[in-house]
Amino acid sequence: MKSKIKFLGMLAIAMLLFTVGCSKDDDPADNDFFVGTYNGTITFSNGSETIADDDGRVTVVKVDDSYTFDFGSSIPNINGVKFQQQGDNTYVSIGDGLTGITITANTLKMLVSNDNGTWTADCTR
Repeated sequence: MKSKIKFLGMLAIAMLLFTVGCSKDDDPADNDFFVGTYNGTITFSNGSETIADDDGRVTVVKVDDSYTFDFGSSIPNINGVKFQQQGDNTYVSIGDGLTGITITANTLKMLVSNDNGTWTADCTR
């Protein structure tokens, strides 16, 4: 009887470990894997002024079903960005005046130009 209980206990532990190990296969979009802070070169220009920072930061925050890009260095934020998946773990921005952002878990590339100005970012984390 003890050997059957021991066997069932080991089987339960194996199943638990298998389940936990497979949870890494979740869709990254469901886990907001690109939310966080990226560091690198950032710039902003609105015609009358240009702000550049080679050691800048961009913090990505999810607000409802869209994202906000919070820049340091007195650069205005970009709000209300939506994404569409492109490939396995790459997302690109969609929407009027907000296209030009490509993001993964490790990189942020940006060239956004609209009536408010032009933002660029070449960042990693």
